[in-house]
Amino acid sequence: MEMKKYDVIVVGAGISGLLAALTLSKHGKKVLVLEKRQHLGGNCNSYMVDGYQVDTGVHAITHLIEGPLKMLMDNYFDFLPVFEDYGHYYIRTENAFVKVPSNLKDFVTFDVLPRKDRLMLSQTLTKAFTLSSFGIDLSDQSVYDFLPKNLSKDTYDFVDTMSISLSGKSMKETSAQRVLSGSSFVRDSITQEQFDSMIGKLESKKRPSAESILASILPYHLHASLQARMTRVTQPFTSLERLATNDVNHSQGYPRKGLKALLNATLRSLPESVEIKKECEVKSILVQEGKVSGVEADEIYTSDLVIYTGFATDLSQLIKDLPTEYVKDLNGIVHSKSLTIWLGMKKELPEFNYTGSEIWFKDFAYWATPISNYDPSLAPKDKQLIGFSFVIDENNSEESELKKAYGTIFRALPNIEKHIDMQHEQTLIPEKAAVTINGKFADIRTPIQNLYVAGTDTDRRSMGITRASYSIIELLKILNEDGNLH
Repeated sequence: MEMKKYDVIVVGAGISGLLAALTLSKHGKKVLVLEKRQHLGGNCNSYMVDGYQVDTGVHAITHLIEGPLKMLMDNYFDFLPVFEDYGHYYIRTENAFVKVPSNLKDFVTFDVLPRKDRLMLSQTLTKAFTLSSFGIDLSDQSVYDFLPKNLSKDTYDFVDTMSISLSGKSMKETSAQRVLSGSSFVRDSITQEQFDSMIGKLESKKRPSAESILASILPYHLHASLQARMTRVTQPFTSLERLATNDVNHSQGYPRKGLKALLNATLRSLPESVEIKKECEVKSILVQEGKVSGVEADEIYTSDLVIYTGFATDLSQLIKDLPTEYVKDLNGIVHSKSLTIWLGMKKELPEFNYTGSEIWFKDFAYWATPISNYDPSLAPKDKQLIGFSFVIDENNSEESELKKAYGTIFRALPNIEKHIDMQHEQTLIPEKAAVTINGKFADIRTPIQNLYVAGTDTDRRSMGITRASYSIIELLKILNEDGNLH
């Protein structure tokens, strides 16, 4: 029986797997992608429910002006999604609806919290930034350890919610470093020059010209000020200057036509040298004398290079005899589970007449976005679609967490109950590793030669699709160092 040979086999067709296939194929490789499910894109997808187009979870695409996804789109995509300007983050309470402060100046007037707490928190933030700008790593200090100890319950709830939205875990388990880097105060992007020197130039033919992503992120009336914004971006502030005047929102977007648009742009950019097989589960990764030789799925596929983008915690089931120390580390990866409730509204409600997203931080916290405000085609005519995401406690039954979630929504927005036209629930694991104090991450290199891991459990920066993109850039850099890229 003739075994099929490929330059690269990618296990998993979530966004990390597809980005790995896209980038490696553009470096001239023949790629096979194997996906056990019947749909591609993993958590980067959308589908229809009763005339509404829901995403898998609530998303905001961050670091778009200069970040890893932008870098991959500029270098490898033939088609670009159009991004709508993301808008603002808001806090909702029983009697207020205000913007989330993105700098100390805003923070001092943020009267959702008691004044004395705000002063103590801004001193704490300044201290954290000062330490981190002197290069002191705060990864193993929890946010809670960093806080003054006599704050009000509301303030602790607020900080807890911010920690959960950045790491999926409470303030006692989230590192102070995560909050600094996750809130865009600390920049961690790379320039095109650095990218070229890490990966080497692409030797591909000229790409079709695509609408400038910068123009596509910003509403058209902002184009005049675009140049001014760009020059500001190229002269980075110090952390402390940025902390005082930071504007977090300006590099975030939401893809027009929903999350599926980003998936489709990726798929349409794949060259013919990429073959994708769905409903094809990999049962084992084959190793000969310490080196990867292929995979066994519905049949045996051989390759000297395998990129694994499933859960790194499952690797020990796919490969016998991995070093015990390595398996122990993989088992230290922490997952958090999220619940998203999509509500279709019979009409557009005044509570949701904004673009951006809102956070409710009392008791059971949520993060919500009326996505049909970015693109009315995501809901039937004159109706509205809102997603509410919660981090759920795995020790409780899903049923009780669901009941608690609906209770929270109706407490925060008592008016909406009578306008509901569609309800849809999703439970998923948003990232394959939560950034907690003791939570581990997988290395991209594995103990098996030429077997690499990519995805949201190999990089701690940012979250979601942005984190997946960081991991792919790191993967390319490592493949290049190992002589496996060109």
